[in-house]
Amino acid sequence: MAAQAFRVMLRMNIHPGMEKEFEETWYRVGKAIVDHPANLGHWLSRDAEEPSVYYVVSDWVDEPRFREFERSDDHLEHRTKLHPYRSGGSMTTMHVVYGMTGAASASHGDR
Repeated sequence: MAAQAFRVMLRMNIHPGMEKEFEETWYRVGKAIVDHPANLGHWLSRDAEEPSVYYVVSDWVDEPRFREFERSDDHLEHRTKLHPYRSGGSMTTMHVVYGMTGAASASHGDR
């Protein structure tokens, strides 16, 4: 992880019963994000306690490039496809100060 990466974390509340369809749609439309030249990675996680709550973490080379993507037609299209599944949520942004890779990362890989 680059030391000054910009991280975006979304909490997404999904309508109960639509979780699987949401996950599949998120995966299909995620190319719009990972293909952006300033994107470092993009992950979807489901809350262990609340099965209709998801977290999306997306890392960017810097904040200005993320904001550029955030205002783009590609982002609008991405959001439009995911909107029907959402019942609410929030967004948090942050600057990564340090990043450390764990010993098991090479054998475990991103999922």
